[in-house]
Amino acid sequence: MTIAVLGAGMVGRAIALDLAKQYQVHSFDVSAANLAELNQRDPSIQTTVADLTAHDQYKSMLAEFDLVVTAVPGFMGYATLEAAIRSGKNIVDISFFPENSLQLDKLAKEMNVTVITDCGVAPGMSNLILGRYNEEMKISSFTCYVGGLPVERKPPFQYKAPFSPVDVIQEYIRPARLVENGEVVTRPALSEREILSFGDAGELEAFNTDGLRSLVDTMGHIPNMKEKTLRYPGHIDLIISMQQAGFFETTPVMVNGQPVVPLAFTSKLLVDQWKLEPDEKEFTVMTVELEGEKDGRKEKIGYAVLDYYDPHTRTSSMARTTGYTCTASVDLVLKNMFTEKGVFPPEFVGKDKACFEFVLQHLRERGVNWEKTSVSVPA
Repeated sequence: MTIAVLGAGMVGRAIALDLAKQYQVHSFDVSAANLAELNQRDPSIQTTVADLTAHDQYKSMLAEFDLVVTAVPGFMGYATLEAAIRSGKNIVDISFFPENSLQLDKLAKEMNVTVITDCGVAPGMSNLILGRYNEEMKISSFTCYVGGLPVERKPPFQYKAPFSPVDVIQEYIRPARLVENGEVVTRPALSEREILSFGDAGELEAFNTDGLRSLVDTMGHIPNMKEKTLRYPGHIDLIISMQQAGFFETTPVMVNGQPVVPLAFTSKLLVDQWKLEPDEKEFTVMTVELEGEKDGRKEKIGYAVLDYYDPHTRTSSMARTTGYTCTASVDLVLKNMFTEKGVFPPEFVGKDKACFEFVLQHLRERGVNWEKTSVSVPA
């Protein structure tokens, strides 16, 4: 089996390295440095410097592959996925673009391909868990808290981004959709802050971001759903100050007679400020909480993970928790465990108990361990 991985950033490299243990992998990226680092880690992985926005080249570029993984930055994601679908290949996607992937369902069916989108940690595992338990109980509430953070809290941001700062900033400025009492409501990003304790991860602040994504459409029967992002306390005050000062604006301002887009300038600066250093220790913390009813009893189901940078494989926790969920999804398709045609967010994959358990086992084998809690009381 041959796999094309489009994108060789931190997560894309982790995906390629994991898949190369059992498949022939070819990685494509515009960055020769990213590809060189990948090839140094595993010389068996073929690499090609490519402009992944040249969508007219996809059909010929991808002709020889059995499956395509799209791991490009979010702002490129939708167009990349559409072009990959038009190439007639099965696809697993982790680009987390803001557009609705289900708009490509008709095209995927016409091309007779299987597309699994949002195959990361959140979105990804959160959707998978909700999809599984939606089959077993009448869910009344879904809550997800998730964040990736450096172990060492370095001021002023106390944060490092395992992916593009542009994508992180979009989370900070895009309005957040929640479901409350059966209605979709919109809240400003960064709003409704909470300070919560997460065991060994300590006290963190949680705030609204637009993380429900496909769940707003696919799980609309659940009356209450929300996802919140986690950061060290104090980070969001700084981000709000920058936002209020105009650093995230997209309208150009004149500086010494030259137009400058504040968001582009800010993103350029934050690439270095938020970049994880080689072998820098960081962790991913996430909890999923479900409440509902089953067989006349109230059920509370919880899943939690606290994962750290792996010094042996030199892989960040965010790359592990995101990338290995993706490689599990690749296995589901290539092993013919999931064969439906069209576009499927993870909640549709999690409906199948065998697929759900396969993903959890796949992650356990790589040291990413999800812990389950369950409480049942008479309704």
